[in-house]
Amino acid sequence: MTSADSAAHAAAAPDTSAPQAGAIRCSNAERERAAAVVQEAAGAGRLTMEETEERLGKVYAARYRHELEAFTADLPAVPKPAGWGLVFAMAREQFADNLTSLTSRDRGRRTVAARTVVIALAVLMFVMTLALVVVHRIVPDGPEYGGGFR
Repeated sequence: MTSADSAAHAAAAPDTSAPQAGAIRCSNAERERAAAVVQEAAGAGRLTMEETEERLGKVYAARYRHELEAFTADLPAVPKPAGWGLVFAMAREQFADNLTSLTSRDRGRRTVAARTVVIALAVLMFVMTLALVVVHRIVPDGPEYGGGFR
């Protein structure tokens, strides 16, 4: 990119003083994804260091989703892994987002994240108990049936 392209991009940067009608606030995870796109473009030589620093500063200062889209609109998206890699990447992103929510100062986000973690742990315990029952056949061969444990 030339300095003229950079100036044109800066002129097209969204106005953060007043939100657009129906604007949705962005999360920290969304900011991190946009920052990854900018960093990937810088690593591929599509942006200069000055442009990268400028965009990253604006990405982390963005409050609404449409602002993030404006900073990455002229860059190719970072390729996502396929198959199980995609599942693990999404689980990692969800875990990071939940961890961020748990450590935030916003009590509402913390409550939702804590509830999600408690439900996930309860489901995990249920599945593990069910697996123990099925694998060890504890229920049908229990001592009260005269079969004892195997």
